[in-house]
Amino acid sequence: MLRNRLIDAASRMKPILCGAQSLRSLSQGAPSKLTTIEVDDKSGIATLSMNQPPVNTLTMELMHDLIDSINQIESNKSRGLILTSSNDRVFSAGLDLNELLNPEVERFRLFWTRFQDLWLALHLCGIPTAAAINGHAPAAGCVLATACEYRVMLPDLSIGIHATRFSFVISKWMMHSYQSVLPRRIVERALNQGKLFATQEALEVGLVDEVSSSKEEALSKCAAFVATFDKANPLARSLTKRMCRDPDVRDLLKDRSADLKECVDYVTSPHFQEGLSNHLEGLKNRK
Repeated sequence: MLRNRLIDAASRMKPILCGAQSLRSLSQGAPSKLTTIEVDDKSGIATLSMNQPPVNTLTMELMHDLIDSINQIESNKSRGLILTSSNDRVFSAGLDLNELLNPEVERFRLFWTRFQDLWLALHLCGIPTAAAINGHAPAAGCVLATACEYRVMLPDLSIGIHATRFSFVISKWMMHSYQSVLPRRIVERALNQGKLFATQEALEVGLVDEVSSSKEEALSKCAAFVATFDKANPLARSLTKRMCRDPDVRDLLKDRSADLKECVDYVTSPHFQEGLSNHLEGLKNRK
């Protein structure tokens, strides 16, 4: 049974403890240059910032550091995780499209596997998670935001999965992540249109939960959300969350190799390569 599987997994989890200082960096060994973690020990909440110039593109290295940081926060002393960006214009611009352009197959297999790992780490994170979206969040940037339990966004930004604009067909687990936040009919239409939602529209359809006027306010609202779980037993809350999210991850966990093969076959197809090349050329011409 699912509950027994979750309890068995929980027996191998490290306990969630409480902090004892005011604001400190959380790191083990050499600190990462691509992510930073700050823990407010008054609240016990960790803020994880993406810090890869210029636009937090999800490169192999950034995804590796994000996974390490999420695991570190979850197994250390934090009561919650807030994901944000050190860039005041872009939350994350999405996957590194250069990895998809005429890829070396074995490297791309590793790249896509790491993206799977990152989504699983964030989507199934045992502690409360929230995204302070202080910049644009297209494509995989939106996937990261929807993997969190709560989203607060600044005005005049955009968020959405616009993969069809550059000829990409997303994996089913990415669609499930979207559908865990939005109704199916909105997701279907938005995915097919390659739609990016403006902040106010994202609020109206429920893609984001709140709008804030500044990053500081967004972080505060995310912290307030995390605090709503103060009376819940951490282990019971974590198991309940994973049980709720089991349908989102079931297909991927059942056969990750099938998702990987399907993605590799599509990305290496002439149809996709032509579409991606045209998209990248269009981006160059806009600069």
